[in-house]
Amino acid sequence: MLILLPPSEGKADAGTGRRWSPDRLSLPELNPARERVLDALTALSAGPDEAAARAALGLSEGQRGELRRNARLREAATAPAERLYTGVLYEALEFASLPAAAQRTARRSILISSGLWGAVRLADRIPPYRCPIGARLPEVGALSAYWRSELAPVLDAAAGRGLVLDLRSGAYAATWTPRGELAERTVTVRVLHEREVDGVPVRSVVSHFNKATKGRLVRDLLVAGARPRTATELVGTLRELKHTVEEQATAPGRARQVDLVVTDL
Repeated sequence: MLILLPPSEGKADAGTGRRWSPDRLSLPELNPARERVLDALTALSAGPDEAAARAALGLSEGQRGELRRNARLREAATAPAERLYTGVLYEALEFASLPAAAQRTARRSILISSGLWGAVRLADRIPPYRCPIGARLPEVGALSAYWRSELAPVLDAAAGRGLVLDLRSGAYAATWTPRGELAERTVTVRVLHEREVDGVPVRSVVSHFNKATKGRLVRDLLVAGARPRTATELVGTLRELKHTVEEQATAPGRARQVDLVVTDL
């Protein structure tokens, strides 16, 4: 099973190991595309028009340090992605506390989307950076469109013949859309919060806290050593793990959507 996750805005403040090297990253087919984005990002961040750079990267006046860090990415110390990303989803995943076997499975099966790197695995060493998928970079353009053309053949191959659990957020999900038979082996998850209002159950789509729920879902699958081969098996496994899951009707050739219903956030 291939598990796709979004990155997080929250990252470790600094790396602790050797400098970044493209030769040490997974999915080496993406290296030329990564180099183009890295060149554009470092040039923009080091350029004289600071206001334009901050606007392109969604930075506030008080986040100038992010630009300085971006400008030195090629010389910066790195950390494994499993330690670099520190946002809500990754806090809930609690990778460091997973059993050793679950950690090995996670390193094989999880791919993290990235505006800068395209996609990385948990063990890939990368420096802290700021490059949201909504950014538009000189000579590269809108990153969402740029990665859409670069990722398709690479992620199609990474998916192989197995199941794909796609937990990416909308902007990152738009960079690769499984098609045809592969789409039918892909499951997306929507998190719904159910609460009672005047004695009537009411459901609403969860935004921020859906990340924590997805992190816990992945952790549960890893700890259980689950190996679902089909969407139906995945739904059954999640129910065995005490998750409330409801399937939605999907058209042929489209990813299957399941709703994960929670009462606590």
